[in-house]
Amino acid sequence: QVQLVESGGGLVQAGGSLRLSCAASGLPFRETNMGWFRQTPGKEREFVAAIAWYGTTIYYADSVKGRFTISRDNAKNTVYLQMNGLRPEDTGAYYCAGRGSGTVRSILDGIIDYWGEGTQVTVSS
Repeated sequence: QVQLVESGGGLVQAGGSLRLSCAASGLPFRETNMGWFRQTPGKEREFVAAIAWYGTTIYYADSVKGRFTISRDNAKNTVYLQMNGLRPEDTGAYYCAGRGSGTVRSILDGIIDYWGEGTQVTVSS
């Protein structure tokens, strides 16, 4: 059974930082492209960042470029999202996503094989 378990969310003031983690099990993590999405009430889930299984191909949404960093540790079956310079508009539920086949680019198109249950990030102004 595939499980993606997010952690690290919380309440932070604008300008602050958080690091989200996503621990994966039940899948060949070393061969799985991973990503992060976020969603606020009333809006569609939106792409945030993606990283290829080999780690060197990375994509970011324009809204987070220069502030967020995605990384992975294949030895720990974990993907991270370091979020710096947080803004109130970054508030939302953050979801870990896995794409086991195809390219990492397909994550940007919302083609996802596995989803986590999400962790809440709230940025106060």
